[in-house]
Amino acid sequence: MSRYTVGELAARVDGRVEGDPSAAVTGIAPVDEAGPGDLTFVSDRRYQRALASSRPTAVLVPDDMTTDGATSATLIRVRDPHVALGRLLPLFFPDRVESASVPGVHATAVLGRGVELGEGVRIDPHAVLEAGCHVGRDTVVEAHVHVGAGAVIGEACRLGQGCSVLGAVRMGDRVHVHPGARLGTEGYGFGVDGGRPVKIPQVGRCLVGDDVEIGANTTVDRGALGDTVIGAGTKIDNLVHIGHNVRIGENCMIVAQVGVAGSVEIGTGVQLAGQAGIAGHLSIGDGARIAAQAGVIGDVPPGATYSGYPARPHHEAMRASAALFRLPDLLHRMRRLGEGHGADSKEAEDA
Repeated sequence: MSRYTVGELAARVDGRVEGDPSAAVTGIAPVDEAGPGDLTFVSDRRYQRALASSRPTAVLVPDDMTTDGATSATLIRVRDPHVALGRLLPLFFPDRVESASVPGVHATAVLGRGVELGEGVRIDPHAVLEAGCHVGRDTVVEAHVHVGAGAVIGEACRLGQGCSVLGAVRMGDRVHVHPGARLGTEGYGFGVDGGRPVKIPQVGRCLVGDDVEIGANTTVDRGALGDTVIGAGTKIDNLVHIGHNVRIGENCMIVAQVGVAGSVEIGTGVQLAGQAGIAGHLSIGDGARIAAQAGVIGDVPPGATYSGYPARPHHEAMRASAALFRLPDLLHRMRRLGEGHGADSKEAEDA
């Protein structure tokens, strides 16, 4: 069982202790389940009630948040409790955090001619690496992964079970591809000849920068002629589709079930919430935020927040939504006014 003092944990996350730095922490638990010996975290005041009903030994809280006496636990004040928690979890759950293991190539793995493996690479059962691909040092290729001919995988990457990295992929270092993802697949390229769809070969590449994470069952198409690009540090959730020739900047966050059509330009630090849809050939500026289920059919300027369908600036979308909720009442009032006007007209005719 892991055991650390509050002071030791605070030092690892550059935190400031309010309370007993010598108190022992032996686990981490959600705020509504935490008890003696546990560390938990509260990111904002909405969770104060849950904190008041639990009995943790220590709590990670934001630098500027007051607890209003909700807990007698020792506080560790940090800039971002969620980020701090991420740094501490491996201390208490080492068996659940993925790490490099014993290198080597399993006997059932299939390696084509001219495959290059760096030092410390691990190839798991039934993985297939086609001719001429390159896998950088300390990379893990899990079971049933398929790496296409000529693909380049950087150092310290992890390719999750059953994912496909086709030959058009050029991947940087420390990339994590989760199970079932498909990288470098053929884009949706069709012309129309005489009313019938005609396939257009997709001959571009798929470039993935350093420190990218790609979720389970996500698909990233290769370019039609040029490249599809995923910028360094970008994190993509499960079940996302990235179309051909999309260019995504650095440090973006793309949540589950987002669909990005072909040739979209996405800037740096953009956030796309769940199930948002981006029409093709648009530009999303640096730092923009797109709300869940928004349908973007026009360019979005840098720093803007858009929501709704069709997506528009968030304050406009909220006004439109409020008006829509009032519509039944407005229609009722209009009917009453119309009925009154009809009665007045009847009285005038009788006179």
